[in-house]
Order: sequence, then C-alpha cells, then structure tokens
Amino acid sequence: MIDFVKNIKWIFVLYSLAALLAMVGIGLAVGLRSILGIFLSVLLLIVIMGMGFKKKKEMREAGLL
Repeated sequence: MIDFVKNIKWIFVLYSLAALLAMVGIGLAVGLRSILGIFLSVLLLIVIMGMGFKKKKEMREAGLL
C-alpha cells in the first residue's frame, strides 16, 4: 500500500480534480440555464485537459513516467 502512494503523480491528481470541478460547473450552468456559464466551463475543461496532456507528454519525454 505504501509503494502505491509513493508512485502517485500528484500533479495529475490535481489536474483530474480541476477537470472534475469544471465538469461540475457545466452541470451547474445547465441547471441554472446559463449559456455563458456552460461556455466558460467547457472552455475551462478544455484548457485543463490540454495542460494535463501536455504535462504528461513532457514527463514521458523526460523519462519520468
């Protein structure tokens, strides 16, 4: 169990939580019928996911994954 915790890449946990919050924002905006909120939440989700994939590529190329 302790080995599992040592191997966690915490930056990816943070990216996934941020993406989850953006998805929750989409749901809230739909519930509130806010077109602007939906648009901004989707845009935020795309940016966060892009940053996560970029970081993963950089780490893979550096041999850290």
